[in-house]
Amino acid sequence: MADNKIIDGKLVAEIMKKEIAAEVADMIDKGIGAPHLAAVIVGDDGASLTYVASKEKACHNVGMLSSVYRLNAKSTEEDVLNTINFLNNDPEIDGYIVQLPLPDHINETKVIQSISPNKDVDGFTLSNIGLMQLGEPCFSPATPFGILELLKRSKIEVAGKHVVVMGRSNIVGTPVSVMLSRKGIDATVTMCHSKTKNVEEYTRQADILIVAIGHPEFVKADMVKEGAVVVDVGIHRIKDNSEKGYHIVGDVDYDDVYPKVSKITPVPGGVGPMTIVSLLYNTLMAAKKNR
Repeated sequence: MADNKIIDGKLVAEIMKKEIAAEVADMIDKGIGAPHLAAVIVGDDGASLTYVASKEKACHNVGMLSSVYRLNAKSTEEDVLNTINFLNNDPEIDGYIVQLPLPDHINETKVIQSISPNKDVDGFTLSNIGLMQLGEPCFSPATPFGILELLKRSKIEVAGKHVVVMGRSNIVGTPVSVMLSRKGIDATVTMCHSKTKNVEEYTRQADILIVAIGHPEFVKADMVKEGAVVVDVGIHRIKDNSEKGYHIVGDVDYDDVYPKVSKITPVPGGVGPMTIVSLLYNTLMAAKKNR
């Protein structure tokens, strides 16, 4: 029997993939061709390689084209910028991402801001961030967009609710705070971070608690209001003696918090699948816009 406390990101992502696949098939039928998503990866970070491989698989599942540009860890900043310039000018590529983190000798900001805003399906360029701040049409960052879509499709009311966001990264915490407070979504948002004193005083007030702080199982039951909705963005590999040698946990102590909440995202299977499907959605939008 389905657990009605669990916000099932896998299920919602599958529904969205079917919707995207139908639109892609329609584009192919009309002779426009399938949208094409590319990724640039520098070096061989394990988590990055896993993410890019899952992105490739997801593209193929919905009928999109997928390319990966692999550069070795010793590649220069100029090598990366030349690859970006090539992708910006390649009419075959509708959108692309630069997989982070980059090696220390490469300026991340310079690289990201070199991406054409029309192909910035991660929503990281200043142009897309500015449009997002103004509530104008743009490519929204994939994880925040995925979180909002997950809440909406799970029929969780956000308007007028107090949402507390733990974390202020440019990838999740900051953009999701902005997007939740925009007209039409209408949440009241409090942002907490590593310098917030007595953080539990804020988290216990949250109708919806979004946790993206990068600390395994940081949030315990005594930090959560009875009946709250908890969205766990964290993902960590914890070594153990199992056959795999590890298990996955989030930023929330799931077993501790579960009895107290009305809804919660599992890790894995919550926010993760939504990030990738949001990237596919942005690529579809880019193909429609650019063509």
